[in-house]
Amino acid sequence: MSKVKYYYDSETLSYKKIERKKGRRFGIVLLSIFGSFLAGFLLLLVYLNIPQIETPKEKALKRELQNMQLQYGLLNKKMDQIQNVLGNIEDRDNNIYRLYFEANPIPEETRKAGFGGINRYKDLEGFDNSKLITETTKRMDVLTKQLVVQSKSLDEIAELAKEKEDLLAAIPAIQPVKNEDLTRIASGYGWRTDPFTKVRKFHFGMDFTAPRGTPVYASGDGRVIRADNRSTGYGNHIRIDHGYGYTSLYAHLYKYNVRRGQKVKRGDVIGFVGSTGRSEAPHLHYEIFKDGEHINPINFYYGNLSPEEFDEVLKKAQQENQSLD
Repeated sequence: MSKVKYYYDSETLSYKKIERKKGRRFGIVLLSIFGSFLAGFLLLLVYLNIPQIETPKEKALKRELQNMQLQYGLLNKKMDQIQNVLGNIEDRDNNIYRLYFEANPIPEETRKAGFGGINRYKDLEGFDNSKLITETTKRMDVLTKQLVVQSKSLDEIAELAKEKEDLLAAIPAIQPVKNEDLTRIASGYGWRTDPFTKVRKFHFGMDFTAPRGTPVYASGDGRVIRADNRSTGYGNHIRIDHGYGYTSLYAHLYKYNVRRGQKVKRGDVIGFVGSTGRSEAPHLHYEIFKDGEHINPINFYYGNLSPEEFDEVLKKAQQENQSLD
């Protein structure tokens, strides 16, 4: 309850009660409210313009956030470098390695495909740096997938290279009789005169004349599938399965140096020149098959002949003369 105030009236020589006017009281209330708003506004201006005082924990968190942003920036730069190197490897993979080994190139959409389906990055949303973290994580995932695709491709290339190495070792690539042991090349692949009937017929191999007992060499790696005289006209002969569809045949031998089922390497002595079977004189009759079909052996002497020697052999093999078998 507010105190009652009085004043002394000199005319009446008595104390009278002081009556407050209602308008004055309302003005005082308004003035108080306005003063409060003004004081609050001034305090807000002071708060906004004066640097806030950070606690040690807030300072540590701020430094940690800045360091995180720096690390993510460095990580993205490293990913740019890795992407450039990987892009170079992918280009060589498609245009050199896979082309050389006759493998189909890997499509670009397969190499750089993203991840569909559910949102894999939902847990990274809702933070101040969510965009930075999410985009960096997406890049890392795509880069990781590219590395996996490239790794598998290089594994495939390694297998193809191994097969290519085996293929190169298996192909009949040398002359079965050394040049220094030859008397001459009697007949090549093509139409020739039969020594017995004197009728022209197709000669499916090459004849190398050499003294009886001259070594005969395996022209490529493989496995001996025949070493017998049970094939009409060939006499003692050897057949080697080189794999990859290649087979070589060595006929009219004096004797064998291998047996059926034996594995041989290119350059191994497998037999010796003779004149068994349908033969007119000591020589080696040599044939090559690819997928069961005869092919010209002249195309397979790159392994032990110089270009000059090959040209000389080619000229002699092309002469249409009489064969020796």
